[in-house]
Amino acid sequence: MRRVPVILISLLLGASLVIWIVFFLVQRTAQDWAEQDIKLRSQLAVNTARRALIARWHKERQQSLENLLVELTEDERILAAAACSDDLELLANTPGFPTQFSCAEIGPHLRNSSDSSDARWSSWQYQTTVDGGPVSVTGVPVHNGPVAVGFVILIYDLGYVHRQEAKLGQLVVFALVLLTATLSLVTVVAVRLSRRRWSDEFRRFLRGDALKRPEFQPILHDVRELVDRIIVEEKADWEGGGWTPQRLKQTLSRYLHGEKVVILANREPYIHERNEDGSISVMHPASGLVTALEPVMQACTGVWVAHGSGSADRETSDRDGRILVPPDQNSYVLRRVWLSKEEEDGYYYGFANEGLWPLCHIAHTRPMFRHDDWNHYRNVNERFANAVCAEVDSEDPIVLVQDYHFALAPRLIRERLPRATVMTFWHIPWPNAERFGICPWSKELLDGLLGSSLLGFHTQIHCNNFMDSVDRFLEARVNRELSTVTQQGSHTQVRPYPISLEWPIRWLKTTPPPSECREEIFHELKLRSDALLGVGVDRLDYTKGIEERLLTVERLLERYPEFRGRFTFVQLAAPSRSVIQRYRQLDETVAQVAARINERFGKGIYRPIVLLRAHHEPPTVFRYYRAADLCYVSSLHDGMNLVAKEFVASREDERGVLLLSQFTGAATELAEALIVNPYDLEGASSAFSTALRMSIEEQRDRMRSMRSFLSEFNVYRWAGRMLVDCSRIRRQDRLSRRLTDHTMRSVVGSR
Repeated sequence: MRRVPVILISLLLGASLVIWIVFFLVQRTAQDWAEQDIKLRSQLAVNTARRALIARWHKERQQSLENLLVELTEDERILAAAACSDDLELLANTPGFPTQFSCAEIGPHLRNSSDSSDARWSSWQYQTTVDGGPVSVTGVPVHNGPVAVGFVILIYDLGYVHRQEAKLGQLVVFALVLLTATLSLVTVVAVRLSRRRWSDEFRRFLRGDALKRPEFQPILHDVRELVDRIIVEEKADWEGGGWTPQRLKQTLSRYLHGEKVVILANREPYIHERNEDGSISVMHPASGLVTALEPVMQACTGVWVAHGSGSADRETSDRDGRILVPPDQNSYVLRRVWLSKEEEDGYYYGFANEGLWPLCHIAHTRPMFRHDDWNHYRNVNERFANAVCAEVDSEDPIVLVQDYHFALAPRLIRERLPRATVMTFWHIPWPNAERFGICPWSKELLDGLLGSSLLGFHTQIHCNNFMDSVDRFLEARVNRELSTVTQQGSHTQVRPYPISLEWPIRWLKTTPPPSECREEIFHELKLRSDALLGVGVDRLDYTKGIEERLLTVERLLERYPEFRGRFTFVQLAAPSRSVIQRYRQLDETVAQVAARINERFGKGIYRPIVLLRAHHEPPTVFRYYRAADLCYVSSLHDGMNLVAKEFVASREDERGVLLLSQFTGAATELAEALIVNPYDLEGASSAFSTALRMSIEEQRDRMRSMRSFLSEFNVYRWAGRMLVDCSRIRRQDRLSRRLTDHTMRSVVGSR
């Protein structure tokens, strides 16, 4: 018995030595991984943007190149970037780029020979400090074919590496200390039983037999699974090829084991309407949300839970409100939830669209908040949450909650399914904290959204506004560095996910080529062969700036008489929310403005404004896109705006000009569009004139660059990023639960 303290002291000393050795090895390994990760990330970022970089690789396009570099630095780990020509001349750099890292200093390290004409360049990196902080400087060549036209310098913040090393070190120390304590306890018990038995047990442990004990198997299983996932995730991040439905399916299978996804959205992707002759037709709603999500659902399969609003929806669904869609493919299940007229008026038209919609959009319409509407909103959110829970087939399903109609649903789903991975995407802007505080139930809305595992917005500024709102109105821990909110022990990751379109768009398969569309549309509108055509496509909503759009056309004809009688602007305006007075007023105002402009500048059969107030199916919309000389998106405030991206995607002929409001999320991505302030009629009308006079070559350059961007950053990439992040959060939660359960069992067993 007197040998026990000596054995324990020896064991503790040996364990301390092992801890420091392992800590040192882990730290070195983490540094090596970080260096390799930064190098791979840099190469991927530059290769992904290669075509866009080459298109701007001239000093004449310095501003456009600088905008692209700013987009590259949206990665929270990239501090600054610069572009250098092959003769080591600075072409452009982001604001705040450290002057000590010049092209002349970095460039020679990238060349593989002393011959400056040698086109064989390779990446190069080194670590240093800037303002006392550790950074990694990486140079990545930009190749146009086999020839390097220059290189990009990326400055990475290494602070996160040090933080990860510290966390990893703490985890290693904790694990080894726990293991040492366990071994010490085993040692004491074994020595008390017999010295020989203790020796035999220790020898078996050294041979690895102890790790085969049943109590170690759950942890070993999770560790092996985590290692496998990390390897697969690294492979997925750097694999080549664009995002397609097939790749999205592979991502779902790889990270989430092919589980079905449940989407909760107010708008259904297919509406069955009863016609006057008694027949039933299927309509596609005029909704950017549906435009983006429906291709994702076809790729992933699962269930779409939505409000059944069509006049023939009930008779086309089964008794539980389910129907397979699309009608010709049956790719996934649409689960319809029925609402009474009173519920729809209070929840949808009242709280959602007279309250939250104007609250979140800076469009100068006063939000209306009524207590009865709030009660309906709360009750309907609970009904839809129940419908979602009825459609899941596991304790930890994947649920994607969409938009401002269901701010309370994430918390309600979390209460019923504590292990669910709930991803919420807010499709409209999020206002600043002061404006959000106008809502009497701001705290309840924030708490509901924080039931999400992952909360997404279109842009970083909307993420920042949400974090500010939480910080101001709730008792929660806001970590801006990690973009997380912690409330009552649960964590919500807040991240930007700019939404996009499928690529290529399915409707183009059956749409005639642009020349044929132009001929057909000109014939339908009775336009001259040399006429110029502009198009706008929107719901009749006051946030879309339709009135300002028509006034811009009027100002164009006032300032530039040469376009009178020749330029026609067609506005496809789908009626929307006509129950609400503000929308009825807008409908009347737009009609009056169009009539006044036509009376003023129209002559004979010529009308400068063609206002088509009706629902138009996608094939019709894309015919107008393809026929137009320009498309004007004049939103006064918009989260993203997919009309702008649809117009670009439709122009396979690389013709046409996009005029885009600076108040849309799309304006930060489609920099080659003519960016305008829709309130500035002088500036917007000048942009119209520029677009109508733009050469075919410039149209092609701009359109080609935007189409290249959309082909890379399509909706499958948007969904893939979210699903991969959901998978990561899910694995962390599972491992955390396993470790907690194992620790609790160990504590109970030790008692």
